[in-house]
Amino acid sequence: MKSESVQTNMPQQPGTSARQFTQLLSATRRGARLARLLTMEQIVQWGWPRDGERAEAAEVVVAELATNAVVHGRLAGRGFRLGLMLLPDARLRIEVSDPRGDRLPAASPVADEGGRGLMIVDALTDGWGVLPYPPSGKTVWAEVALVRRRA
Repeated sequence: MKSESVQTNMPQQPGTSARQFTQLLSATRRGARLARLLTMEQIVQWGWPRDGERAEAAEVVVAELATNAVVHGRLAGRGFRLGLMLLPDARLRIEVSDPRGDRLPAASPVADEGGRGLMIVDALTDGWGVLPYPPSGKTVWAEVALVRRRA
């Protein structure tokens, strides 16, 4: 599978910009692990402290979403896409896209069922959701702020 990496400055509004990183990865355990490692390296390059609580939160969120893409969103011969965008307000938008738009994620409040990973995602992020990824896939997104907002 061919990998691609894109880094660009994308204007959002006059005087602001967002930095972006995308990577196509194999839908394997190795691909999920690589997504987590690439995320940490990228956000450190963008100035987040490597040993910071929020960087670790972003790493855990990517690990959960990438694992879900591998386990629940996999189709033979198809990979998943990791997208990172550092927004002007110091939030990191994480997007993991897979080809299985027919299998939508849902957090489970019951401890012995699947969906616990999404409970972790919900606890560590400022929000998450699912969007269609045409022609037949989905993108699960989550946002992590550099500074944790108090509830």
